[in-house]
Parts: sequence; C-alpha cells; structure tokens
Amino acid sequence: MTMHRMLVSAIALTMGMAIAAQAQTAPAASPAPKTIFIHAGHVIDRPGQPARGATTIVVRDGKVVELRDGFAAPDGADGNASVIDLKDRYVLPGLIDMHVHLWGIGGDPMRARLGELNRDDADDLIEAEKNMRVTLEAGFTTVRDLGGNPRGIRALRDGVEAGAVAGPTIVNAGQMISVTGGHGDGSNGLAEEYADAVHTHQINTCDGPDDCRRAVRAQISLGAQVIKFAATGGVLSNVAGGLGRQMTPEEMKAIVDTAHAFGRKATAHSHAREGTEAALEAGVDSIEHGTFLEDSTIRLFKQHNAWLVPTMIAPISALAQARGGQLPPATIAKAEAAAAAAAASHRRAFAAGVKVAFGTDTGVSRHGENAQEFALMVKAGLTPAAAIRAATIDAADLLGRKDQLGSLEPGKFADIIAVTEDPLADVTRLERVDFVMRHGVAVKVGGVRQAFPPN
Repeated sequence: MTMHRMLVSAIALTMGMAIAAQAQTAPAASPAPKTIFIHAGHVIDRPGQPARGATTIVVRDGKVVELRDGFAAPDGADGNASVIDLKDRYVLPGLIDMHVHLWGIGGDPMRARLGELNRDDADDLIEAEKNMRVTLEAGFTTVRDLGGNPRGIRALRDGVEAGAVAGPTIVNAGQMISVTGGHGDGSNGLAEEYADAVHTHQINTCDGPDDCRRAVRAQISLGAQVIKFAATGGVLSNVAGGLGRQMTPEEMKAIVDTAHAFGRKATAHSHAREGTEAALEAGVDSIEHGTFLEDSTIRLFKQHNAWLVPTMIAPISALAQARGGQLPPATIAKAEAAAAAAAASHRRAFAAGVKVAFGTDTGVSRHGENAQEFALMVKAGLTPAAAIRAATIDAADLLGRKDQLGSLEPGKFADIIAVTEDPLADVTRLERVDFVMRHGVAVKVGGVRQAFPPN
C-alpha cells in the first residue's frame, strides 16, 4: 500500500470512529439565548446622523435585536436579561481601524531591532496577543491587519472568532506583496548570510506580472482576506531608496485583478503621487497613506470610487523615532519628507470629498493609542462626526461588511463602546474609552478589564 493510501485510510478510520462516537452521544440541549439590556443615555447609533437620547439597546446572542426609546425593564421572555447601566454615557458602535500591524513588538522599534536575531515567532505571537487585547480595550472592535506573519495572524483571527482569546475581529492581509528590493522585501539591509536565510522562505516578493500573480495566490493560500501591495517605497524599510513608485503599472494590475478574481479587495501602500495614480488606474480599492497627492490624484480617487486610508499618526511617530535614533539612518530623510507632506495632502483630499476610512498604521505608533488619529483628522478638516463615521460606517463599507458592522442596528453585531463625554463635541474623548463590548461580550466596564472568557 502506498504512503498516500495509508494516510487516506487512517484519516477515514479516524473520521468513522468520530462519527460513531457522536452517534452514541445524546445531543446536548441548546442553551437559552443570552439577552442583555443596555441602558444608554446618549446613542450615536448611525454615525453621521442625529444621535438618540435615552435608549435601551437589546442584545441577544451577540447581536443587536432592538433599540427602544427610554430605559426599558426586562419583561416577558426577556425577564431574566442582565442589565448594563450606561445612562450617563455616550454610546456608539465599536470602532474600526483599517490599518494595523498586530504581529510582534509595536511602537518600540529599537527594542524590536535589538531582539531581531533571538526572538522567535512564538515570542512575537505572545506580543501580538497582548497588542490585540489593548487594541480591543481602546474601543477598536474590528481591525484590518495589513502585514504580519500570515499563519500567526490567521491563528489569532480564528482564535478570536472561536472565543479562545480576547481581541478585535481581524481582517488579515498576510504579508505585503513587494518587488525585490522594495518596501516589503525582508532582506533589505541584511548581511549576506542573513539575507540568504530570508530569501529561502520569502514568498511575498515578485518581479513581473506573472510572478506577482503567484505572490497574491500564495498569500491567499495562507488565509489572506485582503491583499496589500507596496506601490512605492516606504519610510521604515531599511534601504536608502526614496518614496517613489517601485512597481510597474502592469505588476499592480496583475495583483489587483488576481485579488478581485479570488473575491478579495486590494489595497496599496503608497506615498509618491505616481505610485498612487498607477494603483488607482489599476483598480485598487483603497490607498494606504496617500502622502503626496495632487489634483490629478484626487480626480482619480473620485473617478475610480476608491478610498483613502490616511494613517496620519504614522509619519509623526516615524519622524520622532528616526530623529531619536530608534530607526536606521536610511529612514530619516524619508520620514521627514512624509511628515512634511502628509497633512497638506490629506487636507486637500478631505476638502475635495474623497472617501475616507479610518486607519493608523499602529505598530509604527503604539498599540492602544489608535484613537489619537481622530484629532489629526479633525485638524485636517473633518468634523468630529465625519471622523467617527470614517471609523464606523465608512470603514465597514470599505471592508464589505456594512451588513454586520459600523452602526447599532438590528441584525448587526453587538460591537458597542461608551465614553463619559460627548465625542461629537470633542473627538479626543474617544482616547479614553470606558466600556467595550464585542459580539455581545463586555470586555471592559467602567474602565476596568473584565475576565475573559466571561464566567
């Protein structure tokens, strides 16, 4: 018998035994649906529209089932419902960050660099789990992870969904697709023996359209739900090349078309105008950073109905780190150029009505400080209401999950946060989230971390 047939026989035998065991076990009774009544004093249920006053949000089995005027007491079939008192709080949907990096040490580049040669994936997994928890407790109940260990982030994503670990819903990109020597090439700046070791395992770099199609398929095979590629150079890559376009238009088109063929959206890391415009022409769904924008770029955003994820906190953080000696010398000039241009470009895009989704590039900045992005967005011209909408309804739209996320409406997940003061009056109040619930499970109450899994 061949090894293949022996393996198939063993699997079949194991499955048969499992099925037989299930057949001998009486089915367990289904638990009664868990119902929660949230008494909310002020509710921004659909950001961008007028807020509600006193409201009871009824949550059952992890979803919102009803919003009632006033503070209703449980009765009838819901007579045993638990009640959460947020009568003096401002309640709104869980926030969505469309650009984070959960894997490994984030926001402390010197510590990350010093440990690079003696830190294993298992160590970075522990860091990532801590990063997830602090991100969730900061009020971000959904994130789009745009670059990390593909298998590790996939495991964290599935662990969150299974209720095994506390964290936000994760939409994962795996590794960023890059050309050789580009922003996502992990061998940049390494000594020969280390560069050779990286090349042995690296599957995210590609050269030419056909090879880039292969790289996209490789990330999808590892569980990627969205595809990210580096259209231009990057600030943090350890190579002295600037922020200009690195991929050819043909390579970008191959990446976007392949992602779309697999039902995935594609997003482009892009700083320079020529890289952003080529990515938009290729049909990309969103642009990360968009540091150097001109009128021609803004026209293409609107023509192609694409989104901008500005990550305004990232160049500020990177510049401080570079000037403080925490980053390699090759990054300093790039950080200065990006920080100088970003705010003006984003102000121009906001004023022109480009579609905006909230994102931070956290991992460059520290995890848990994501909400500092709101003040920068408002400073660049968005109203607090528009900035909040960018992190809720609009982010859910870009994710393709408006039916699940972004507002507090019947049928959507009970992802709910609360703050002590009105964020529409001062958006920085979102930097101090008092209550967090994800999928009907409260993980932070009164500013205090709750046991997880709940008792």
